[in-house]
Amino acid sequence: MRIYAIGDVHGRLDLLDEMHARIEAELASDPPRDWRIIHLGDYVDRGADSKGVLDRLIEATSRDQRMIALAGNHEAGFLDFLAYPTPDGLFANNGGEKTALSYGVSLDFDDPRELARGHALLKHAVPESHIAFLRNLGTSVAFGDFFFCHAGVRPGVPLEHQDPRDLLWIRGEFLNHPGLYPKVIVHGHTPHAQPEVLANRVNVDTFACRSGVLTALVIDDADKRLLSVSDKDQWLSATTP
Repeated sequence: MRIYAIGDVHGRLDLLDEMHARIEAELASDPPRDWRIIHLGDYVDRGADSKGVLDRLIEATSRDQRMIALAGNHEAGFLDFLAYPTPDGLFANNGGEKTALSYGVSLDFDDPRELARGHALLKHAVPESHIAFLRNLGTSVAFGDFFFCHAGVRPGVPLEHQDPRDLLWIRGEFLNHPGLYPKVIVHGHTPHAQPEVLANRVNVDTFACRSGVLTALVIDDADKRLLSVSDKDQWLSATTP
């Protein structure tokens, strides 16, 4: 099975479409016996077209079950804001205004009355299909020697018993753990200028919303490589050590 694990998108529909096009071209020119495309979460906020990203993922996962979308902490923050609007939560402080604008709604987090008005408009603007999609996202999936999630895992806890909150949010304990995990953890959540390829984990979050580069890990039997697409209209690729 060939697996493509795609890092944090954050509203960059242009890069997601380019990545999908590159993957489709590879699958057509060099078809494997089976494949999966795993999206590692954080589809909304910061970039210009969160709504478009969700539309694309809903269509893709509905069309083919080999397309997998996992939850990120920004999806959780979006749902939290829709349920209870606060001016100081994840959504408000990390690019939620861009998400709202992609649905045609302007939010003012500094004025309680305007925030309540904008929240009501946003709840009306977000389709029920988007809410259902976000609520039903899984938090992890495993294939062979690899475990895929958004943020990481808690050291010492069996993978099958990980807390969903850790899978969406963990950083320090996971990132600084020197030992091996039961499987190699493939994740995003913590942006880096370049992908991190370590013995115990691979981080493919290359801060697409600002860098203009979206990265995926490709696992094809013994072949492991990185695949990146850029908003400079070039396809970039590299091979991991």
